[in-house]
Formats: sequence, C-alpha cells, structure tokens
Amino acid sequence: MKKIRKQLAGTVAAAVAVLFSAPVAAEEIVLKVAHFWPSSALSQKQVLEPWCAKIEAESNQRMKCQIYPAMQLGGTPGQLIQQAADGVADIVWTLPGYTAGRFPSVEVFELPFLTRNAEGASRAAWEYYEKYGKKDFEAVKPLAFHVHDAGHIHNNKREIKKLADFRGLKMRAPTRLTNRMIAHLGATPVAMPMPQTPEAVSKGVVDGYVLPWEVVPTMKLHEMTKYHTEMDASQPALYTAVFTIAMNKARYESLPDDLKKVIDANSGVDFSASIGRAWDESAPAARKQAVDRGNKFYTVPASEAAQWVKVGDRIATEWVKDVTGKGYPGQEMLDAARSLIEKHSR
Repeated sequence: MKKIRKQLAGTVAAAVAVLFSAPVAAEEIVLKVAHFWPSSALSQKQVLEPWCAKIEAESNQRMKCQIYPAMQLGGTPGQLIQQAADGVADIVWTLPGYTAGRFPSVEVFELPFLTRNAEGASRAAWEYYEKYGKKDFEAVKPLAFHVHDAGHIHNNKREIKKLADFRGLKMRAPTRLTNRMIAHLGATPVAMPMPQTPEAVSKGVVDGYVLPWEVVPTMKLHEMTKYHTEMDASQPALYTAVFTIAMNKARYESLPDDLKKVIDANSGVDFSASIGRAWDESAPAARKQAVDRGNKFYTVPASEAAQWVKVGDRIATEWVKDVTGKGYPGQEMLDAARSLIEKHSR
C-alpha cells in the first residue's frame, strides 16, 4: 500500500512539474479596426488588409485585426476619431476634417493648389505632423497621415469650364476648407461625409461633388454623374483631403514591448507615403470606368486655371489668419507645408 501511495505521489508530482514547466501560450491580441469605407474600397483591400497581414506575420500570429468597415461599430464617420480616443475601436481610419475646427494644424494640406501627387504630399504630411500636429492629436496615437490623389469636380447640371459655371450649383465637399473653396469658386457648399454622397446625388440634394477618382466608382457615383472637370496636368491638384490612421493610446501602451515595436515599424512616414502611392496608382483605372460610360470630360486649361489659383491664394491667406488667431504660427506652418510638399514631390 505504501508502495502504491509513493508511486501515486510521484506521478502527481511529475504531472505538476510538467504543467508548470510547459511554456504558456501567448495570448492572441485582436485589434478592432474601424472605418467608413465599404469593404471593397482601396482603403481596406490595398491598405488595411495588407497592413494587418504584415503585423500578424511580424508578431508571429500573436497580433491580428478584426476589420469593421462601413461604420459597423456604430456612430458616424465624424465620430471615428473620438471612438479611437475612447477605445470603442482600437484603430480607426478617418478624416480629421470631418470634425471641423478640432485639428486645425493639418488643415493646411487641404488648401487648393498645394499638392501634386499623393505619395509625396503624404510623406510631407507625416513630417509636418511631427513638428506642428502633435498637440492636436495628443488624444490618440497616429499611425499614418496621408492625402488622396488630385480631387476633381463632378456634377449633373452642366460642364464646368470657368468660374462663372459654378453659380447656382449645390456642391458636396468633405471638410471645412473644401467647403470654403466651393463657396469661393461660386457654388453653394454642402458639407457631408463621403458615405452620404450617393444618396444626396441620386435625390438631387446636391448637383455635384468634389472627389478623387478612386472613390467615384467605389460608390458607383460614375453611374449617377454626367460631367467631370479636371485641371490641366501642369497645375497642382485642385484640392486634396487629409486622412489619419490612429490608434487608441491605452491599447498601444498595453502591448508588450516587442509588439509595440511591430506597430512602430509599420507606422510613420513610409506607411503614410505608401498609402498616398496606392491612391496615385488607383486613379487611371477608376477614371476609365467613367470614360467607358460615355460621361463628358473637360480639362481646365492653364490659362483659365490661373483665375482659379487666385481663389486658392485668397483661401490660404484666410487660413493663415484663422489659425494665427488660435495661437498657431500660421504663416510658418503654410511655408513649411509648401516646402515639404515641394521636397517630396520632385
């Protein structure tokens, strides 16, 4: 009997030893990633999904994403940045400009006739943020700042060839500065996030809108639109909009150091530039879908564009005055943005 008890005790001891010596499986961390685009959009297919696959591979499958497109976590596009700050989502992709006036520092990249391509301007946007934008975004951990490729004018009323053609039109625009641009060009601006635009166009709430090419077929807007106006290729882009991919700060701080390094290695200036490059590369195929439908196109020649650029100069002057009144070094910020864009767009 004693022998049996000894054998049993030895077996239990061995089992306990094995239990406590066995390696503990690392907890799998799932990051909730939210955005307002449809799941078929460039933002998810060519940016978020590859990015998530990369951090999963580099973390040895310890860190993964669960993507929630089209506002599946609830709320509106304008609330996404606060959802990141509050932890409703771990990571969001949105436009700071959807929250008018909250992030004035990065608005400068939305001034008319400032950018020439999205890749260079996105690289510039991250460098600019590191010097001028950190206070505005202290509630979150930005992972990227980028802009889209050249924005264009799309409408159903008439061809827009000159400034006078804007009169009487109601035009959708995404942010405070793009709405100001629409007003200065002569139309009535209607502020709304991109997901609301197709319904507004189909119901005649707006006559037209400003958007880059990639978004137009993504939202099937080329099927609802007759006329498209583009600037001469020698000119800077009519406008662009600033986006951020931002993470909840507490979620980031809760990660083990090695996983923080994975996030850090896949954030910042190169990530920002790669998103801009994806937008640049998307434009020709997206535009072709409108061409194939027989929609009408007009290119504003450089001689006429000079009048449009004067409008952009007035808006830039107004922006400097606005932000300087809020305590920012407005002229210095505008000069820095222009210099960085020129540096990275050669």
